[in-house]
Amino acid sequence: MLVYPSGIDVSSSAVRFLSARLRAHRRQRGTRWRRLTTGRQALLALAHLRCGHTYAQLAAGFGVGTTTAYRYIAEAVEVLAALAPDLASAVKAASRKAFVILDGTRLAIDRIAADRPFYSGKHKKHGMNVQVLADPFGRLLWASPALPGAVHDIKAARSHGIIDALTDVGLACWADKGYQGAGGTVRVPFRGRWEQLSAGRQAVNIAHARIRALGEQSMATLKSWRLLRKLRCSTNRITRLVQAILTLHLNCTN
Repeated sequence: MLVYPSGIDVSSSAVRFLSARLRAHRRQRGTRWRRLTTGRQALLALAHLRCGHTYAQLAAGFGVGTTTAYRYIAEAVEVLAALAPDLASAVKAASRKAFVILDGTRLAIDRIAADRPFYSGKHKKHGMNVQVLADPFGRLLWASPALPGAVHDIKAARSHGIIDALTDVGLACWADKGYQGAGGTVRVPFRGRWEQLSAGRQAVNIAHARIRALGEQSMATLKSWRLLRKLRCSTNRITRLVQAILTLHLNCTN
């Protein structure tokens, strides 16, 4: 396999942050020697998450075996995922804001037609459902554990306890029509054909759409990490990958 120099669009602060956490992790485990320094291991993991390169490609570039590359990346993901905030912490931090935006996204996976729990009828593809909370400026605040793509957004929100958590602190939340009937502090647009809505309801829906559109920036933040655009790993690992990327976003300046 040929190897060539390349670059990734990740800030040096992300490398320093992950390197420091890996260094502490190695000290805790009493690790004496590794093929790669913590800085190189951090760069290896970030290249995988940001660019979606395979373990074989990264192993060749970093001069290690494929199995070693897998272990190093899995270790870094676990270290980062352990630092991700839970829903209660995220809602508490967001309680001082005027409102939050709730939306769901599908992360594409490589599953076959027989895997019905992962097939989203809305998107006509296999994937995993991830619920996202964003602040009024569209900045990512929290991402949920991944559920099979067949799960509807409102069911996913209820399963994670998002609606109850927002209602308990009285935090207003803007969401799309997929959350109709959610109740609590969740606000959704009026249903019905545009021409059948009154002028007042049309104006409300327009204003609602403008606010909710900011939430798309948080989706773009997640999917700027190209690994999440097409996941080819076990579905059991996807939650940890999302949590790892959430930690990097919240602690590092991209």
